Amino acid sequence: MAGIYIHVPFCKQACNYCNFHFSTNLALQNDFTVALLKEIELRKTYLNQETVETIYFGGGTPSLLSVSAIRDILNSIYRNFSISPDPEISLESNPDDMDPVRLTAWKDAGINRLSIGVQSFYEADLIWMNRAHDVRQAEMAVEQASSAGFSNLSLDLIYGLPELTNEKWYENLRKAISLNPAHISCYALTVEPKTALFNMIQMKKTTDVQPEKQADQFLIAIQELEAVGFEHYEISSFAKLGKRSRHNSAYWQSKKYLGLGPAAHSFNGTGRQWNIANNVLYIKALMEGQLKMESENLLPRDLLNEYIMTSLRTKEGLDLQKVSDQFGNEKKLSLEKSAKQYIQSKKIERKKEKLILTNSGKLFADGIAASLFFD
Repeated sequence: MAGIYIHVPFCKQACNYCNFHFSTNLALQNDFTVALLKEIELRKTYLNQETVETIYFGGGTPSLLSVSAIRDILNSIYRNFSISPDPEISLESNPDDMDPVRLTAWKDAGINRLSIGVQSFYEADLIWMNRAHDVRQAEMAVEQASSAGFSNLSLDLIYGLPELTNEKWYENLRKAISLNPAHISCYALTVEPKTALFNMIQMKKTTDVQPEKQADQFLIAIQELEAVGFEHYEISSFAKLGKRSRHNSAYWQSKKYLGLGPAAHSFNGTGRQWNIANNVLYIKALMEGQLKMESENLLPRDLLNEYIMTSLRTKEGLDLQKVSDQFGNEKKLSLEKSAKQYIQSKKIERKKEKLILTNSGKLFADGIAASLFFD
């Protein structure tokens, strides 16, 4: 089984923390859709006829696309790929783009999962982040989506903002829970170079993030969400029973996926490809029947390191037997040796042939994974 990711590179305005590829110039949306449809045709053999079980519209802000564009994209994907009988088709959506008419149209087009970018239920936080919606729009968006028949809703929240107290974070979580979503994603605010937030911190216009507070709020999220039945199945992801994100889970399980659109990445099991991160050049190349991308073949060491990174993020953890079967028993023995220090410090728990991060270990997930990598 495989997945398809569509990167929609447009936003109404720039959130001050975002370093994803996007443009606030919406004039190219129609040309982008035409180019994307051409890319679908040109790359229909990439997945080698493997059945597609998930389709994910990400961005950027996919909810800015016209309903007709979404419908055309999905129709083209169905024509050119083998789609499973019960696919998960997700759309990232901003509250200010959502209303009953659009929601019904999205559902009729085939969208069956929405990931709603709420981020906070405090007006001051939304203004600080430069979000385009307000709190009332966020609440209405979730209520209207439920009324439109979307039972698979995910809400995004951000913690670790300079002015976000633990008390306010508790309230954000409780408000999100009260709206009864199937899934909640909690992301730590990160400071990325070349973002407005990075510049604000450099110029002393806002305080830097505080790792200790972020750690506290991460543990609060685990405590609050697990207490009401959410499964913490990946570092940033919490789901009710049976409502894990099938698309994102495929990334962590190293399944194949095709990435369409500017800056989108693809993985076919042995190598990666990534499209040019420039809307104008992406469109121009495809209008000329060409693909503007780079690629790399992955060595067994690269695949193993990637497996270490992704598997440790999950509830199931790193499977030592899988490492032995796929990469050799030497690699398994080396990993066991390297992991001993983390088992002793209670950052990793060993359950039979699995290495699983504890809650305290999850605070250092990237660093622990990197220390286990093979050179």
